[in-house]
Formats: sequence, structure tokens, C-alpha cells
Amino acid sequence: MTDTPATPDDSDATLVKASQQGHRDAFGQLYQRYARLVHGILLARVPAIEVEDLVHEVFLRALPRLHSLREAARFGAWLAAITRNMAKDYYRQPRVQIECSDDSADAGAAPGEQTETREAQEILDSVRSLPEAYRETLILRLVEGMSGPEIAAKTGLSHGSVRVNLNRGMQQLREKLGQRSGSASSSKKQEHRKMG
Repeated sequence: MTDTPATPDDSDATLVKASQQGHRDAFGQLYQRYARLVHGILLARVPAIEVEDLVHEVFLRALPRLHSLREAARFGAWLAAITRNMAKDYYRQPRVQIECSDDSADAGAAPGEQTETREAQEILDSVRSLPEAYRETLILRLVEGMSGPEIAAKTGLSHGSVRVNLNRGMQQLREKLGQRSGSASSSKKQEHRKMG
């Protein structure tokens, strides 16, 4: 076991092996590299308000299991699987629901910010209504800012699969958003007719 601290230039495999030997700074580097991936996968599956806490829970679940990872280079795919399972577990466990109107979350925001927040939530809801494969890759790309090759490398998907999922997902998202804006403009037209 070496006493050399982990560096940002270390490969994932090197960081995994160091983490397996008890180097916490190496696991911290893995956290920095993969927190966006975990966040995006969770955001595609669970309520947004729960995501931050669950990101930490995923890493807390992964740390003691790290010794069971046989191929250190597959850390991203392994962590993505743990994340997806955590999202499934979220829905299996009973939760206390606190009633909260959408307006109360925006109460302190300026009117323009409230509109932007509402629009962002509507877009996120549209993305979440897509098939799972498209939903996850789109959130990793659009929300987490990951490139196609980065998504492929971190999830273990092939570059071709990521490219197809992003392309088809964007097509379906455009259709959904087009339908949404079409229905919003038609209701405005009806409202204008009633006033006129």
C-alpha cells in the first residue's frame, strides 16, 4: 500500500484499486468524477427533491461493496447499476409525504424566475415521460452536461447506443414539447376569442 495521494490524473482503475486498499482520497476522486452521472440517473427516475440525498446514499452504498468489484475499469457501469437499483428501492420503501403546493416552492422567487422554474419543471416532466433509455441519456446530456463519449465511457454503453438514444430521445422530446406549446397556443387563442 502506497502513501501517495490520489491525483485527478489517475485512471478510474487506479482510483478503484487505491479505494479498495482503503485510500479515502481515491474514493473522493471517484465521487468527483461520477457524482454527475449518479445525479442524472436519479433525476431520470425519482422526484427532484430527493436526488441530492440519494446521490450521497449511492456512494455510501457503493463504498463497502467496492471490494466486490472485479473489473476496476468497469466502475462507472457498476456504479450506474447501483444507482438504478437505489432508484427502484426508493419506490419500494414507504415514505412520509408532505403536502406542498408548487406555488410555495416559488414564493420567494421573482415572477420571471417562477416562470423559468415552472418551464424547466415542465421540460423535465416531458423528458421523464420518455422511454427509460432515452430519458437517462438525455438527462445526462442536457442537465448534467456530459458529452456522448463521456456518457458511453461512464455508463458502459457503446458509443453507437448513446448516439442513437440521444438522437431518438431528442426527436421524441421535440414532439412532446411541440405538442405542449401547440396546446398552450391554442388555449391562448380560445381565451382571446372569448375576450373579443
